Amino acid sequence: MLQPYRDVLARPGALAFSSTAVVARLPMSMVGIGIVLLVSAVYDSYGLAGRVSAALVVAQAVCGPQIARLIDRHGQARIMRPAVVVSATSLVALVVAATTQAPAVWLYVTAVLVGATIGSFGSLVRARWNHALGDDPRRVHTAYSLESALDELVFVIGPVAATVLATSVSPVAGLIVPVVAMVVGGLAFLSQRATEPPTAPAHEPRPRGSVLRRPGMVVLLLVFVAIGSIFGATDVATVAFAEESGRKELAGVILAVFALGSLISGLLYGARHWVSPLHRRFAIGVVALAVGVCAFFLAQSLWVLAAVMFVVGFAIAPSIINGNALVAELVPAGRLTEGLTWVGTGVSIGVSIGSSAAGTRIDAAGSHAGYLVVVVSGAAALLATLAALPALRRHAASRTAQAAARSGRDATAVEDEPPSATAGATVAACEIAQESTGRRLGDTGR
Repeated sequence: MLQPYRDVLARPGALAFSSTAVVARLPMSMVGIGIVLLVSAVYDSYGLAGRVSAALVVAQAVCGPQIARLIDRHGQARIMRPAVVVSATSLVALVVAATTQAPAVWLYVTAVLVGATIGSFGSLVRARWNHALGDDPRRVHTAYSLESALDELVFVIGPVAATVLATSVSPVAGLIVPVVAMVVGGLAFLSQRATEPPTAPAHEPRPRGSVLRRPGMVVLLLVFVAIGSIFGATDVATVAFAEESGRKELAGVILAVFALGSLISGLLYGARHWVSPLHRRFAIGVVALAVGVCAFFLAQSLWVLAAVMFVVGFAIAPSIINGNALVAELVPAGRLTEGLTWVGTGVSIGVSIGSSAAGTRIDAAGSHAGYLVVVVSGAAALLATLAALPALRRHAASRTAQAAARSGRDATAVEDEPPSATAGATVAACEIAQESTGRRLGDTGR
C-alpha cells in the first residue's frame, strides 16, 4: 500500500518540502479552536469566540486568492515570507488583546490581520507537487492523497494540543504553538527554492479576471462553502458539548478522532489508482459526509459522538482530494495556486458561517443547537453537490472528447476494479435527484 507514496517522495526535494509544509500547516488546525478556547475563557461568551474566529477565516477567504494570484506571478518565497511575519505578529497581538481583556474590536482587528496574511500552505505544497510530477496523473493523485492525509494528521494533532495547552497550562498556550509553527515551518518551506514552481514569464500578459469565471468553479466553490460550514459548526459545538459534559479537556480529542477517520481514508484512497469519473467520486464523498454528520445531533455522550465522528470522518479526505483534483482540471496550469486556494477559501467562508451561527445558537440553547447548524450545513452541501454535477459532467465529457480527438481513439479509461454497488447506487441516486430537480426548477447548469 505504501509503495506509491515511496515513489513520489523519492523525487528530489519532495520529502523536504512536504515535511516542512506539515509544520507550516499546523496553525490551520490550532488557531480556530485556540481562539474559541481563549476568548470563551476570558470573555465567557461562545458567541464572541465564534465571531472572532469567523472574522479571521473571512479575512483569509477574501485575501487568500489575491495572495495566491501574486504567488503565481512573483513566486512563493517572495510573497509569503513577509506575509508569514505579519501573520505571526498579528496572532501575538490577538493573544495580548485577549489576555488584557481589551475591547472586542481589537480582537476583530487582529484576527482580520492574521487571516488576511496567513496564506495557504496546502495550496503551495500541492502546486510544488504538480511542478515536480509534471503530467503524470497517477502520481499527482497519490501526492494529493498524501497531502490530504497529512492535512488530517495536522487536524489529529492540532486540536488535541491546543485543547490540552489551553485547559492544562494557560488559555493563551494554545495559540503560542501555532505562532512558532507558522514562523519555523513556513520559513523552512519557503527556503527550499529548488522545488519552487516557476513564475509566469514577465513578457506574458497578466491574467485577467478570476479563475472563478472558469466553467464549474463557482458551483464547486459552493460545495466547499457548505463543507466548511460543517467543520466550523462542529468545532464550536463540540467544545460546548464537552464543557456541558464536564470534560472540556476532551474537546480536542473528539475533534482529533474525526480527523483520524479522514486520515485513514485518505491513505487508503491514495494508494489505489481510480479511473472512474472524478465528478462521481467527488459526489459520493460529499453525499456520504452530508448524510453522516446528521448523526452528530443525536449523540448523547462524548464517546458515542467520538465513534460517530470516526466513521463519518472517512468521507472527508476523499472529498477534499477529489475537489482539489477537479480544480487542477478546471483551471490553467499557470493559475493553479489561485485555483487551489479557492478551495480553501470556500471552506474558510463556510467555517466562518458555521462557527458564527453555531456560537450564537449555543449561547441561546446549548450545544445541541450548535449541532443543528451542522445538520443544516450538511443539507446545504447535498444541495450544492446536486447543483454542481451538471457543470462537472459537461467538463468531464469535454475533456474526454478532446483527448479522443488528440489520440484518434476513445480516451475513456478502463477501471482497475469495478465500482462497488453501494458507490454506484449513491451516485445514481444523486444524479437522478439532480435530474428530477432540474426538470422541476429548470436547468441550473446554464
